[in-house]
Amino acid sequence: MAGVKFVVIYPRPTDVEVFEKLYREEHIPMAVEKLVGKTKIVATKIVDSPQGTPRFYRIAEIHFPSLEALNTCAASEGAQATLAHAESLSTGGKPIFLVAEEEILAFEKAGQEAA
Repeated sequence: MAGVKFVVIYPRPTDVEVFEKLYREEHIPMAVEKLVGKTKIVATKIVDSPQGTPRFYRIAEIHFPSLEALNTCAASEGAQATLAHAESLSTGGKPIFLVAEEEILAFEKAGQEAA
């Protein structure tokens, strides 16, 4: 089974500077400390959209080796505190929480075989 990840999609905040300060100084350190069993965190900032101003501002992906590991983490007090903190700093509306299974599609480059 491919790896799984917990995805958090944050709406555009009412005050980007305040959000960024809280996200970087409080939320990321909290996630690193309290989300047990994670293998990687990917934090992405949405910078533009061909559809105009993006409705969403940040996407966080917390990777786990298995759904069981993700579920164990989700049931922990640390994860519950981290989710509550995510909601408290999301001033543009409630964040979207998703569980996703990753599929990796590899493509050949000219003269090379696919991975």
